[in-house]
Amino acid sequence: MKYTGSPNFKHNQEDKIGVLITNLGTPDAPTKKALRSYLKEFLSDPRVVEVPRVLWWLILNLVILNFRPKRSAKAYSTVWQEEGSPLMLYTAKQAEALKQKMRASHGDKVVVDFAMRYGQPSISKTLDTMLQQGARKIVVLPLYPQYCASTSASTFDAVAAEFQQRRWIPDLRFISQYCDHPKYIQAVADKIRLHWQNHPQADKLIFSYHGIPARYLTNGDPYFCQCHKTSRLIAENLGLNQNQYLVCFQSRFGREEWLKPYTDHTLQSLPASGVESVQVVCPGFSADCLETIEEIGIENRDYFLEAGGKRYEYIPALNDDPAHIDMMAAIIETNLHGWKEDADSANRDMLAKSLGANE
Repeated sequence: MKYTGSPNFKHNQEDKIGVLITNLGTPDAPTKKALRSYLKEFLSDPRVVEVPRVLWWLILNLVILNFRPKRSAKAYSTVWQEEGSPLMLYTAKQAEALKQKMRASHGDKVVVDFAMRYGQPSISKTLDTMLQQGARKIVVLPLYPQYCASTSASTFDAVAAEFQQRRWIPDLRFISQYCDHPKYIQAVADKIRLHWQNHPQADKLIFSYHGIPARYLTNGDPYFCQCHKTSRLIAENLGLNQNQYLVCFQSRFGREEWLKPYTDHTLQSLPASGVESVQVVCPGFSADCLETIEEIGIENRDYFLEAGGKRYEYIPALNDDPAHIDMMAAIIETNLHGWKEDADSANRDMLAKSLGANE
């Protein structure tokens, strides 16, 4: 195997610390062609779909990729902005705000950037850029509050795969979850309180998380438990009792059983039990995207109202709110503990030249 080097390396280059935030990803455009490429990469990941590979290859390539891209492109077109997809725009804003915050405390000793697990900018490309800038220690923060093998572990796989190709491996710290971090809980609770300042509290607060197949839970994935823990902590922060909120799961795919209760079924059933108003928040999404704006904000709203509900409100994700950036910075600062920002690059350069190095 031929390992990738660092062609721009110089012995007098100052060592830096890299901070990489990641999210799931987005197609390049709301078109059938772009969605086909994106979905193929996403659904080919064995962490996402745990089905025997040969069988899944047939289903994916002969069935799903012939029908789903057109339908998904139509959905993406409803949320697409002039500058791109909401997830891309918010993640870029998060990275820029975090960069400014880290710069205020560390100067130019810390390099901050972002990448997507699927699509662009890729984890491979962004890590390469960071290494070329002198990052010799890297903290990776996937913006998934609750750990799931389909998201957090898949991101780790991509990072590890990149380093498998490299001659020089940086020190690495990987943050797998932050489902109960005090600043995260407080930020979500305060976002809900802010909404309540302008809208009366609803009969029910619905916590909706992205679903996964139920068998992932029975196989040991902690995601379901962490979603419930997050919800409980936020509810306690808000002073809610167990009758005032529900935890549900959205975005199921395929025919097998997924985590329950399902968000859409729950919203369709609530009016019959006397619930006339709901407010929905999605604490598992660090940025608004197709699943929050279209699925929760429009599709599930229609389900509730058509079933007889009177008032439905979606409470936006944390996005690039200052409290969210403060939370990211706090988590990263904890993981920088013990790492020195500045190597003795001048002495290293002098020693290298004394041994015959040109740079």
